[in-house]
This record gives sequence, C-alpha cells and structure tokens, in this order.
Amino acid sequence: MKRKSVAMAVALALGLGMAQAEAQQSDATSSKQAQLGGVSSTSNTTRSHDTKRAASQLEAVTVKADTLSIGSGLMEVQSAPKAVSTISREAIQQAAPGATFVQMLSTIPGVNASTDDNTGLNDGNLTIRGYPMDEVGVTVNGAPINDVGNYKIYATEYGDTENMGDITVQQGFPDQDSPIPGAAGGSIAWVTIDPSHKAGVDISQSIGSYGYNRTFVRLNTGDTGPFRSWISYSNNEVNNWRGPGGSKVAKVDAKTIWTINDKNYISASLQYNREAKTNYDGLTKAQAAANYYSSYSPTFLVGSTNNTNFYKYHYNPYRSLLVSLDGEFTLADNLHLSVVPYFQYGYGGGGSGSSMTETTSTVPMYGYVNADLNGDGVITNGKKVTVAGLSYNYAYRPGVVAKFTQDIGENNNLEYGIWTEGARQQNGNEYVAVDPVTGAPADAWGQSNLLTYANGHPIQTYDQYTQTTTRKVFATDTWTPTDQLTFTLGLAYLWMNRSGYVYEYPTSQRSGYAQFGGNASQSWHKVTPSGGAKFQLDDRNQFYLGIGKTFRAPIAGSLYNPLLGSSATTGLQSKPESSWTYDLGWRFYGSRVSAVVDAYASNFSNKQLSGYDQNTYQTVYLSLGRVHMRGLNTELNVKLSDDWSIYSSYAYTQAIMEDNLNTGGDGIYYTKGKTLLNTPRNLLNVGVSFHHGPAWASLSTRTSSAFWGDWSNTQKVGGYTTLNLNAGWNFHDWGFMHKPYIKINGFNLLNRRAFTFASNLTAFMATNPGKIKDINGTTLYASEPYYSLLEGRSGMITVGASFF
Repeated sequence: MKRKSVAMAVALALGLGMAQAEAQQSDATSSKQAQLGGVSSTSNTTRSHDTKRAASQLEAVTVKADTLSIGSGLMEVQSAPKAVSTISREAIQQAAPGATFVQMLSTIPGVNASTDDNTGLNDGNLTIRGYPMDEVGVTVNGAPINDVGNYKIYATEYGDTENMGDITVQQGFPDQDSPIPGAAGGSIAWVTIDPSHKAGVDISQSIGSYGYNRTFVRLNTGDTGPFRSWISYSNNEVNNWRGPGGSKVAKVDAKTIWTINDKNYISASLQYNREAKTNYDGLTKAQAAANYYSSYSPTFLVGSTNNTNFYKYHYNPYRSLLVSLDGEFTLADNLHLSVVPYFQYGYGGGGSGSSMTETTSTVPMYGYVNADLNGDGVITNGKKVTVAGLSYNYAYRPGVVAKFTQDIGENNNLEYGIWTEGARQQNGNEYVAVDPVTGAPADAWGQSNLLTYANGHPIQTYDQYTQTTTRKVFATDTWTPTDQLTFTLGLAYLWMNRSGYVYEYPTSQRSGYAQFGGNASQSWHKVTPSGGAKFQLDDRNQFYLGIGKTFRAPIAGSLYNPLLGSSATTGLQSKPESSWTYDLGWRFYGSRVSAVVDAYASNFSNKQLSGYDQNTYQTVYLSLGRVHMRGLNTELNVKLSDDWSIYSSYAYTQAIMEDNLNTGGDGIYYTKGKTLLNTPRNLLNVGVSFHHGPAWASLSTRTSSAFWGDWSNTQKVGGYTTLNLNAGWNFHDWGFMHKPYIKINGFNLLNRRAFTFASNLTAFMATNPGKIKDINGTTLYASEPYYSLLEGRSGMITVGASFF
C-alpha cells in the first residue's frame, strides 16, 4: 500500500498524461476494495463509507501513522466524522487470556468498564458516556448479541482473546447499517481473527490466583484449496475470590473463509459457550465495611427454612450458540454486496433460593406443594421447606442483513440495504427440590425434577412468551467534493413489533396469588437521521462534526405493564427511548504524537427503568423524561523512543436528569437536577509501554472519581485508582515449536478496595431519615443500593506456543 501511494505521488508530481490518471483510478479502486473488507474481518466498519478519494486520503494518513504503533494498539487511525475508537489485536494479545471484550474497553475514552472477576468469567459492567450496557448495541462478526428481550449483554458468553481481531466503539451513535434495535447510546463491534494460510496448532496454559486454570487449543487447517479454517476450545475454571463457589466455562469458537476469487469471499463464524457459575452477592456499604470478602452463605442449615442465601441456589447455568455468515461480493467495479445471515440460540437462567409449604390438598395453590419436600417420608401440612428457584430463558433469533455499497464516481459513496429479524423468547420462573441434607438442587439447570401441582403443571411465578419482529431499511451517502472536505448524510427507518402473553402464577387458585395476565401486542417505529462533516486540514490534522439520532423500543417485559400494574401504575407504560447526540472533535496523527479531542452533547428522552408496585407486588416499567449528557473525551499517545511510549485517555462526563421520576404507587422522586447513578464525573487512564527485542511490558493506572449509587443522589461511593501490569517474553523458535512465549498479567497491584458499580437499579432513594414526602404527600420509600466490588490483588501466568 505504501509503494502504491509513493508511485501515485510521483505520477502526479511529474504531471503524466491520461494513461497514468487511469492507472491511478484503478489503483484507488483496488485500494477501496481492500479497505471494504467485511463485518467479519474488521470491526471498524465506519471506513466502508469512504469514497475512493477519501480512501486515498486515509492511506496517506496511515502511511505516517504506521511508523509507530499507536498506543501499543490502544489507538487506531479514524476517518469518520464522529467519535470512534478502536482497540487493535496488539493490545488484545497483551491482555489477560480469558478477558471479555468489556474488560478490553476500559481504556477507551468515555467507557466506564468494570468486572466482578478479573478472569473474565463473570460478565462485568459497562457504561458509555452514562449509557449503561443495555442501551449500547453490540455485534460480533456483524451479528447482534444484545438480549432481544431486555437488551442486556452477557460478555462471558462470547469469545476468547486469542480469537479476537479488533474491537471498535462508536461512543455517540451507531452507523445506520448496524443491526442494532436497542442502542439509545453508542455501539460496540468486534470480530474474530481470520484463519491463517499456514496449518498448525496453537496451545496455551494459564494458572493464577484463586485456583484459576485455563487451557486453550486452536487447530489451524491452513489453505485447503479455496478454504482455510480454525477451530478452538478453551476450558476455564476459577474459585470466587469472595464467598464460596466458582465458575466453569467452556467455549468453542470457529471460523472458515471460502475465497471464491480475489473479489468475492464467504466467511462463516461460530461461538458456542457453556457456563456454570456461582454469582457474587452484591453488598451494601455497611455489609462491605463489616466483611469485604463476604458473599452468599457457604453453609446449608439442615432442617431450617432460612436457607435461601445458600450459595448453591445463586447459580447461573447457561449455554448459547451464535452462528453467522458474511458474504462479500463484488457485483461490478463500483458495486459491492454484503450479506450477513445469523442465528442465535440460548438456554439457561439465574438461580435463587425460596421456600414452599407441604400440603395434602390437591388444589393448585402457589407456594404449596402436594409432595414430601424434606424427605422425611410424610407430607406434613404447613411444613415449610427450602427449595431452589430458576428464572429461565429460551431464545431463538434468526436474522439477516443485506447491504449494497456503491461508488458513484470518485467523490461519492452510497450505502443502502435492509435488516430483518424474527425472534422468539420464553421466560419464566420455576422451582426444583433440593437434597434435604446437602441442600444441592436436584437439577441446577431446571430441566428435570421440577416441583409441580397435583395436576402436573409446573409451579411457576410467571410464564411469558414474546415474539419480536424487527425491520430496518437504511441508507448513507458520503460525498468528498475536495481533498479536504467530506460530508455524510444517513437515514434509517426502524419498525419493531412485540406480541405474546404473560401469566402470573399460572393455574394457581390461591387467593392473592391466583393466575392473572393475558395477551398483548404493540408496535413502535422511528426514523433516525444522521449527518457529519469532516475537514482534513493536512495529513496530520482533521476536524469533524457529527449529529445522529438513536432509538430503542421498550423491553419485552414492559409490553405487559398494563396487565400487571395497579391502577396507580397502568398509566406509566414505557415509551421508546431516543437520543440526539452531537460530536465535535479534532484528530492529530503525527510521527511521534497522536491525539484526539472530542466534545459531545446528548439529549436523552424516556430513559426506561424498572420499579416495584407495592399494591400488586409486581415489577413495573417506568420512564424518566429527560437526561442531558455533556462531556469531553480525549486520548493521547507519545512515542518517546523506539522502545518506550505513553498512552493516556481522559473522560469528563456530566449526566444530569432533567425531570422527577414518577414511580406511581411509590411516589414521585426528586431526581431533577441530580446525576445519573454509576456515572463518575472523571475517568483517567495512563499507561507506559516498553518493547525491546523479545521483551515487552506495560504498566497502567486507572482512576475513577466518586459516583452516586441511587437515583435521588443520597448515597455516594468514593473513587479509586488501580495499578495493573502486563508483561511477557517472546522466545525463539525451537524445533517444531514456534513463537513460544510467557505472559504475566497482574491486577490491582496496590490491593485497593472499592465499589465499582451500583447493581440495585430500583434503589430510587438510598436513605430517607427525614421521611421526605413527594408533592402528593406520599412518603418516599428508601432502599439501600448494593454494589459490585473491586477484586483485590490477583494475577496469572500464561505459557503458549504454536506447533508444526
């Protein structure tokens, strides 16, 4: 690519004739085709919008930037007229081997990422500019992975770091062609690496703190005719660092590329995950002060009904499968087609402890079981016995994205296409008997030994089934009238329908717990425009302005709000979320220094959250009118020498609620003018990297300021700083062993203690000692937040190599 750029520059300087100009156009076309790639080969799909002229501009900038490794892989050259950041494979390879994509994003400006467990086996938490993870869209190899019902992300389910290619964050608003139905905020995309052309086996073994043990094996087929593939397996185990229990996660990933010719290929990807893990108990401030390392109870009390906190009940079994194709076809010199069909399946859930009462009655009454639960050989009326509960989820999700990319001359690029998806999801809560001596559930997966009524129907708290149909059409036009100016204009129309049923206490006849519910159906639709302008001052400086609107339909549970809420809350049915976001920025890419400064404003409407109706004892879904986010995101890399570099990123975030929160029966909380919970005002990352010969190392700090744990801002938790180390040594090849290495990852080296995330989102007010009333005279209910905690000092060592 660099030689072509030099040749083009020489040709222009010499003023050659038409033949050279035609060669230049052909060269720009091939550069554009190489740049397009596909959604399974690069996560930074913003570059697919570039015109042929813009592609040449980016190439010139990249030639300069390629003289250094920007931030040891923590920065990448960007060209979109909006906020975009990419983590490259170089940085991913240095991270902990079992880390999730959420952990990898902790240095991205605007991202507040944390985890319950440094090994990556417990999902983690994330916000971007104040938007939580369920308001951020995520794709893997071009396929969406947000839960279709509630938009949440369970990061542990997807991928090993050895297989991750790169990860891109669009902090403000996603591209119009993104298959994301639930992104009120930005988006995250990542891809798996392409198969190598050489056959071999990659093996690594990791051990670490708290019994961490991880084995990874990947088989590379190399070129087998027009095909090349890899398939990998990893087994991951660790004990919980606080409380009893642990995690066991097995993953199978695979990828195949069929190279039809030099302009057409099809890529197939697979991610399978089977996990079984003990959750961490969220702690209040008082509980953490009393015992920072406490969690669920390690002891089962034989004969007691007060066993619901026993750790074996707070269990999370889940298995998931995601398969996708990425077909990239050149239909003409100026027309490209991308087709991405995908299918996602999942089953599992979250466990809990409960109790049931033995009864000799055969009348189906919720909470009563016509069975011997404690194993004493007799059914005793009124005998309460501990049982295990499981909130389960079945998900089937097929979909397809089809997109055309058309170059209209040198200066204009048009993208247009459709996305369609039809998903089904079954949710419920059921119960399983437990061993009266050990307390272990008869089936932690909830597929056998279910507690039933005398009529054979499973005892359930609720049974919910939802079909979700999504349709989207989109188009984006990019125009570069000069070498310095780029303009983009995009438009998408999103339509979603949810239909289904919910029944609380199905078949129960117990007074107060008798079956109720029914069917519901609702549709939402929205047009979401976006636009941007970029001024490329020279090869090093660019300035940009981006504007975009986002839209998120209500979660599946809110569809049934009128069926379940009381008269005080039926008028509070959730409205769709939407945001207008504005990005204004400057990028500088030099031979020694690279920097990005992005100022933004986001006006967020109808933020959805869950509440509790004390009149009906049901979860209800609420809308917070307006939230205004304002902030500054920056990143800087300085290459001190060939061996040393410094990278830093800083985020200033101000997320202010502009309305009071009406919860219906619980009152109207005074949230106007308050700050969103889980939104620290300041986040700072600073890291020093060293790379000389076979040795490499990076020492980094991350500082978070204090944040609020409740919506009314009555409880604040302090900020914290962590110090982390990644280091390694790459050895010479030895016989059939290639690229052997050893890697060390150390976390929280100063052994700090801190709260990282408020998990109880229904804590509208943490404390109310003054019995404050709302404007209608209702005393506001106080519920103390509980938090995720920062893991203490821990580490791991990994050895690995490639063979044959």
